[in-house]
Amino acid sequence: MTDIQLEPSWLAQLEDQFELLYMQDLKAFLASEKSQGKVLYPPANLWFNALNSTPFAQVRVVMLGQDPYHGPDQAHGLCFSVPSGVDIPPSLRNIYKELKSDLAIAPASQGCLEKWAHQGVLLLNATLTVEARQAGSHQNQGWEEFTDRIVERLNAERENLVFVLWGTYAQKKGANIDRDKHLVLAAPHPSPLSSYRGFFGSKPFSQINNYLSAAGIDPIDWQLED
Repeated sequence: MTDIQLEPSWLAQLEDQFELLYMQDLKAFLASEKSQGKVLYPPANLWFNALNSTPFAQVRVVMLGQDPYHGPDQAHGLCFSVPSGVDIPPSLRNIYKELKSDLAIAPASQGCLEKWAHQGVLLLNATLTVEARQAGSHQNQGWEEFTDRIVERLNAERENLVFVLWGTYAQKKGANIDRDKHLVLAAPHPSPLSSYRGFFGSKPFSQINNYLSAAGIDPIDWQLED
């Protein structure tokens, strides 16, 4: 991973992690996967796209996902997001439905969430790589510990963040967030399998903006298209 470029404010927070054994083991695992000719998503230059798109001091909202998409051309390092021109995944379609219900913002015609990331929405997956067509294939190799450190640093060093925890996995990962310093929004996952158990109607987007505004922080413009 020494050839990976990491945004300076995040490098200052996380540089120590790259020297630890778990990250050395993760680096060896990824190198082995590549040496076997396996296709990994997203491309290596996008592994840290979430961090590079949203510098540490600019984070206002943290959305926690689980794994990158494992289909061709889908993953680009931002959870729930796909590059423009790629079919919108079912969970993101449901996120758009809730956005329309909550703030009357019409669903976007594409699935790229970079506009949110550039406004301070950290779109962080727990695991930052996956083997093509093998869901969850890079779990328990070290990425989760690395992304735990990200959540811990934000929790400890920032105030008045909003952590969005959709589904039991994200809720477990965010279990230690200080609710006195930050707002934690927990709801079922937007997947079609669980969205009707309470994701729809949870109004996360208005809750985020109301909290930020009350704290004197600029709200997020959730509109993706003009």
